[in-house]
Amino acid sequence: MANDLKEFLSTLKEKLNIIDVAGSYVTLERRGGTYWACCPFHHEKTPSFAINEADQYYHCFGCGESGDVIKFVQAMENVEFIDSVKLLADRAGLQMPQTGFDSRQTVELKRKKDAVLKILNDCAHFYLDNLNGGKADKHIEYILKRKIPSNIVRKFGLGASLNFNDLPRYLLSKGYSRQDMLDSGAISEANGRLTDAQGGRLIFPIINAMDEVIAFGGRMLEKTDFGKYKNTRDTIVFNKSKTLYNVNLLKKLKKEQNINNVIVVEGYMDTISLYQAGFTNVVASMGTSLTQDQARLMKRYSENILISYDGDSAGQKANMRGLDILKGEGLNVKVVPLTDGLDPDDVIKQLGAEEYQRRLDRAMPLIDYKLNSIARKFDLTKADDKRKYVSEAIKIIKSSESAAEQDDLLKQLRDTTGITFEALKRDLNAAPQESAPVPKIPERKDSSSIQDRASRFVIAAYLFGSRIAENEDICGVTFQNGVHEIIAKYIRTQREFGDRVQPAELLEFFDEGSEECAELNRIFDYSDGDKLRGEVAEKYFYDCLRTLKLSEIDAHISRVQTQVDSETDVVKRKRLAAELIQLTKQKEKIKSGDKK
Repeated sequence: MANDLKEFLSTLKEKLNIIDVAGSYVTLERRGGTYWACCPFHHEKTPSFAINEADQYYHCFGCGESGDVIKFVQAMENVEFIDSVKLLADRAGLQMPQTGFDSRQTVELKRKKDAVLKILNDCAHFYLDNLNGGKADKHIEYILKRKIPSNIVRKFGLGASLNFNDLPRYLLSKGYSRQDMLDSGAISEANGRLTDAQGGRLIFPIINAMDEVIAFGGRMLEKTDFGKYKNTRDTIVFNKSKTLYNVNLLKKLKKEQNINNVIVVEGYMDTISLYQAGFTNVVASMGTSLTQDQARLMKRYSENILISYDGDSAGQKANMRGLDILKGEGLNVKVVPLTDGLDPDDVIKQLGAEEYQRRLDRAMPLIDYKLNSIARKFDLTKADDKRKYVSEAIKIIKSSESAAEQDDLLKQLRDTTGITFEALKRDLNAAPQESAPVPKIPERKDSSSIQDRASRFVIAAYLFGSRIAENEDICGVTFQNGVHEIIAKYIRTQREFGDRVQPAELLEFFDEGSEECAELNRIFDYSDGDKLRGEVAEKYFYDCLRTLKLSEIDAHISRVQTQVDSETDVVKRKRLAAELIQLTKQKEKIKSGDKK
């Protein structure tokens, strides 16, 4: 079974070119034999993400991430290994094998996830049948009131929960276990009784990029002390901080055409209203402050983001941190100006799609929006308020990386406050640098010994086929680090059977996130051929070999010295002493610079 699985994965990778797959997510530029891009896993302005087409692997020289085509899709789609394989198998036109992917440790997790997804899918159909079953008068009335046409109702899969009891009874009749129903998030428990978590609400299925129903949003139809909108809780398949509403339709749109920008709104109805009006490049942020995961999800579809929150929204007025996170991911963020009291749905209904397009056209850069926002906090006719406003404005202007933009904003500040440009410029130069928070690059701790650093370089020279290692047999090198020895064993085995050394194969040797995998990633830092080429690299290679040989012989001397110290037999002590002398001579020969 394991061989069948290995053969399938090998066939899958042969059918796909990582360049074609990665190119559908990021913009690649070919330089020599390597394709480069800005890393999709951390923010950077200069491309350090490299893809080796010949060996079908990627490595980021900035954050250290490495992987093959399966791992790349797994990271980009934020899915499990098996789901990444399924996506790629569909792309390659291959039939998935029935078994072989699950270890004992993952069988239950996969069973649970599959059961939850099936329950949620059945719930979506149940809610849809309710809406069309002649008993959802209040739900239909609300849909008609909001002027949502039937084709849009079907497109978004809207449904109806009629009460708290019908859904759990339905799911039990389908044979689902009580625990799986609770784990789905669609069902709650109160006083030992199972209830519909969205009881009585209009239902909005939340669907991921793989077209799977992963959760539900619900809207109350009557006045209540409870929140008007409610999402089902986070589960094994749903994390609202990693989810965007309507991402499934956005993904389909990108397959059909280039997406110039993505409009981000706050809720379900804004999304549906804009989509209905022809603004199909829209997603909603699930009612949370924008997160790094959501920013990276948006970046797959466009680098231009238009934030279109409610005109009087606390989010639009105060949620600067979320907007800074978007900017920190390298996204070009603009904020759409809406009149106080209006949300995007109101603008569409009251003023029309053309007016909303005009608002989009007037979207202001994030830094201008920040300045406008803080201006509303102060009464500029009062001297004290004006000083506070200038102080805060200077900090914002300082965050701009463009001197021209800073000067332009200072002129606007001059016109608003009446303070001379020269005075504002002096304050700007004296102000400490204030910048948007940059997302944290995965930490790469390296308190390595000289021996480990030398070992990495030597291993890399063999692994990536550098000419500087042609005259040295790897069989003559001993590696004390376990990871290095595993890699060396792989290289020796490949050469013994006359097979080509393929660095990408090593990515399957170590568990993701382990220290062993981190060590492999450090070795991949040398995969850029320039680091393993030329006279300087060759000299360093032999210096590293000398370091490793000295380390090995020092360890040998230490072992023999320990034997000498504990040995009581005179004859044996003399033999060990002679061995020590011989080892010492070898050490001096290595130190003198003899390559051999």
